[in-house]
Amino acid sequence: MKVQGGDLMKGFFARSLGWSTRITVFTILLASIFSSISTFILSNTSIVLGIITVFFFISIGVISDTIGLSAAAAKEYPFHAMASKRINGAKESVQICKNAEVFSSFFNDVVGDICGIVSGSASAAVVLQLSLMAGQNDDSIYYSIIAIIFTSIVAGLTVGGKALCKEVAIRGSTKIIFMLGKFIYLLETKLSIRIFSREKKV
Repeated sequence: MKVQGGDLMKGFFARSLGWSTRITVFTILLASIFSSISTFILSNTSIVLGIITVFFFISIGVISDTIGLSAAAAKEYPFHAMASKRINGAKESVQICKNAEVFSSFFNDVVGDICGIVSGSASAAVVLQLSLMAGQNDDSIYYSIIAIIFTSIVAGLTVGGKALCKEVAIRGSTKIIFMLGKFIYLLETKLSIRIFSREKKV
């Protein structure tokens, strides 16, 4: 039994290490893409579009957190009933529930956290642009006031949005995951983008 237990622990550690490595690499790539988009927009456009960019990443972060929490809260049995009726997206929704920890980690820890970091960096750039537009340098009291007001608004929208979406995610987890399941179904059938392997594991 000790040997079997040791083998199980080794297998669990190997799977965890493999998943952690893949998610780390993917996070670096995704963060690079998001940061590049944000930097390009903020350095080549108006202050209005810069503010829109900040709020865009806040929205993506809130939505991804909602999906991640829904994946953790959703139950399989409604989707089994749908799958028995051959409803498109039902089987994919079952697999999301079976791999809830992976989907939750991806949407909450990867997409959500990246958007939080990028929106924070973008906020700093917007604050600097606002200060320069007002004809003030970054050592003035005006810069500090603008920074406090804008970052407070960003923080309030981020926390408030996530708090609101937590209830939405818990109460509407079945609908949200079914929508995600249908989206994955379209990716796999129409665009041949495979999300689940043949063994039905992410």
